[in-house]
Amino acid sequence: MSTFKLVAAIAFGAALLGYILRDTFDEESIRGKRVIVTGASTGIGEQLAYWYSRLGARILITARREAVLEKVAQRCKELGAQDASYIPLDMGRLEDTKALIHEAEKRLGGLDHLILNHVYPPPMQLWNEREIDVLHKTMDVNFGSYVTLATYATPMLAKSNGSIAVVSSYAGHFPLPLMQLLSASKFTLHGFFGALRHDYAFHGYDISITDHILGCINTSNAIESAKVAFDPEIFNTPADDTAYRIMKGTAMRERTVYVPQYVRIAMLRDLFPSLLEVMGRSWVREGAIDKLKTFPNS
Repeated sequence: MSTFKLVAAIAFGAALLGYILRDTFDEESIRGKRVIVTGASTGIGEQLAYWYSRLGARILITARREAVLEKVAQRCKELGAQDASYIPLDMGRLEDTKALIHEAEKRLGGLDHLILNHVYPPPMQLWNEREIDVLHKTMDVNFGSYVTLATYATPMLAKSNGSIAVVSSYAGHFPLPLMQLLSASKFTLHGFFGALRHDYAFHGYDISITDHILGCINTSNAIESAKVAFDPEIFNTPADDTAYRIMKGTAMRERTVYVPQYVRIAMLRDLFPSLLEVMGRSWVREGAIDKLKTFPNS
């Protein structure tokens, strides 16, 4: 191949890659969108509420702590939300998931984006019989409530050709040490919502489902729950940047979003499972396992 043809081929390839990777997200598309954000009292959920507000959405936020939610909703109004309201609920209670969707229909008149972000972080432990007591709560909050919220919201989302954001974790693609229940609940999410895509297609519903696979995000809750075994310094991805990417990926109807990009390594689990297992164990802080072994019944 001549030098000219080689240079032309490289230039064409670079141009094609640039076209594919171009950012076509229009922030104005968020204006007026009717949005539910769960787990919105702090961390990623709080930042999601603020990003949607900055871009003029109408939002309904929920978490358990009413006093904190009130402050977040007030800040949303200051940032430019067309409407911002809140309802304190417990996502571990079936009747509360129904109430949230009912309130969205009443207050917003419909729904465009359902952002499923809440999580119950089970304690990091070596597996033992005490953990069985936490099993049902973990699955009710981290899996069951996501299913019921999506189910109850489907009629409104079908009318609006809306979108569901499933906020998940690297632990939902590859099991991490000391995260048995979190991994179980997140793995289950991907199974259900992957199958739900088929059902929506059979019904003819134009509802997008975006899986958001998150790594170590620097929220206070994540750092606090993981500090028993992991170095807080690995939680270095900003929550506000993560929230923006979740909003953008949901609006763009992407299938899967990875934040940060390194979590894509989980896709290698079927090729190099042992390597990823060793890598995961290497992240555990020195001496942490010995301390956990001294706990009763562990």
